[in-house]
Amino acid sequence: MIGLFGFAALWGAGRWLRWRPWAVWALAALWWLAIMAVHLPMVASDTLIDAVGGTFDGWLVFGLLGALVALYRLGFSALKARARPLAASAPAAAVPAPGASFGPAELDRYARHILLREIGGPGQKRLKAAKVLVVGAGGLGSPALLYLAAAGVGRIGVIDPDTVEGSNLQRQIIHADERIGMPKVFSAEAAMKALNPFVEVRPYHRRFQDDIAEALVAEYDLVLDGTDNFGTRYLVNRTCAKLAKPLVAGAITQWEGQLSVWDPARGAPCYECVFPVRPAPGMVPTCAEAGVAAPLPGIIGTMMAMEAVKLITGAGEPLRGRLMIHDALYAETRVIGVQKRPGCPVCGES
Repeated sequence: MIGLFGFAALWGAGRWLRWRPWAVWALAALWWLAIMAVHLPMVASDTLIDAVGGTFDGWLVFGLLGALVALYRLGFSALKARARPLAASAPAAAVPAPGASFGPAELDRYARHILLREIGGPGQKRLKAAKVLVVGAGGLGSPALLYLAAAGVGRIGVIDPDTVEGSNLQRQIIHADERIGMPKVFSAEAAMKALNPFVEVRPYHRRFQDDIAEALVAEYDLVLDGTDNFGTRYLVNRTCAKLAKPLVAGAITQWEGQLSVWDPARGAPCYECVFPVRPAPGMVPTCAEAGVAAPLPGIIGTMMAMEAVKLITGAGEPLRGRLMIHDALYAETRVIGVQKRPGCPVCGES
């Protein structure tokens, strides 16, 4: 039938010649109007109707279905356009450093990244130019640090005041038995450099506290928080909000973990918007007090690294304005929306 053949020819030509979608839809609409005109009683002829095929009612239904599809695509495009300002406001790491290039060994190392349409060569250059600070080299920091190094993040800072203990090795996979007693940041540095000698690692063997927080965070494009105490969490959040740095923060206990991207400078809430009141001492037990399943920090920490890669490269949709909660005991994961709180003392309007 000429009618359907015409639609197929229009779509095929549009894809081949890379016409704009609206142009293809406009031509399809004109073709449909011409077919409807052929079927109108005042101009209809058996010869034309036989050539075009179908009936007036059939083509009418076909046109209405096409209009619904077009409206759906229009609405979907509008939603994507609304989300673009957040993606466009990626951290400074999204701009590759001048001269950021790869030698043959690096090209071979990052080949699987470069093959990804959402990352490619430009995205890998952004990773190489990126500077990421990880607060905590424990359960969450271990997989996050390893995958940031493996992904080719150019500069990785890690701050932690503790030393490696035997009880850490059940879940803190960046450390090793022969490094028990070594400061965690130096143990992590050794593991990352062994994994990828092309990255720069900056270890800070000290506690993340007020006197260094702003100066340290200012040197990096984004921050990952894998700490296990609320005082440090609130300090990291406050510092990142003040300096407009995206914060990827995870938390775990026993069988459950949670993760979000706190980024008030780009329309998302900060940590204190959603958790304004610190739990009373003893209300939320630490891993040392309540225990934790060994692979759980690996799950959440790896997803923290994934969010960092997305933020740096601009791929996908980060967890801005969303909180992911994972229940490992029942293999259930849910994501809930979270919003900025106008009265938040950290990032609220007041």
